[in-house]
Amino acid sequence: MRIFCFYNIKYLKKSALPEPPYIIVANHTSYLDIFFMYSIFPQHPFVFLGKSEILSYPIIRTYFQDLNIPVYRNDKRKAARSYIEAIKKVEQGYSLVIFPEGGIPDDDIPRMKRFKEGAFKLAKSSKIPLIPVTFTNNFKLFSDPTHHHGTARPGTSRVYIHEYIPKEIVIDMELSDLANFCFREINQPLMDEYPRLRDEKAQ
Repeated sequence: MRIFCFYNIKYLKKSALPEPPYIIVANHTSYLDIFFMYSIFPQHPFVFLGKSEILSYPIIRTYFQDLNIPVYRNDKRKAARSYIEAIKKVEQGYSLVIFPEGGIPDDDIPRMKRFKEGAFKLAKSSKIPLIPVTFTNNFKLFSDPTHHHGTARPGTSRVYIHEYIPKEIVIDMELSDLANFCFREINQPLMDEYPRLRDEKAQ
């Protein structure tokens, strides 16, 4: 799909990866973030944890339902089952991909939303490393498909694979500190590439 649509990937940072399984956490501004993961991490099988609302999109529904774990955020029983299923996948040797913002922001992209803590709870309970990833411009290549006049064009995706957080540090850090650390790591390239985000934060 990536090659057919003339998308290239440029790594502005490509740190070494830990032994799998691990959890990949990334910012989320475009559905390209999902598709590009298979090109960025081809070495080891992984599954996505994503909001169940994604099942409302016909093409993505079939793809996501067969290969990944939907999270039903408004149903505590189903959400608990999703959490258990994710732990089982890790025990089977799969890595996980989670977008901690919980979805694509409705406005002011690429400003990130506050991270939800589910990804970091999973990393701590499963005792596995975390890999922070930043996509800086995917929203310029392919915008939300519900926006009828949004962007859809070929181009080069700029990606940062940050240094992974070893499982020993994941275990030792407080949950909120771990989430905040990953937020800062992922957010920094966005602040550097889009100075308005830094300027607005300072105001």
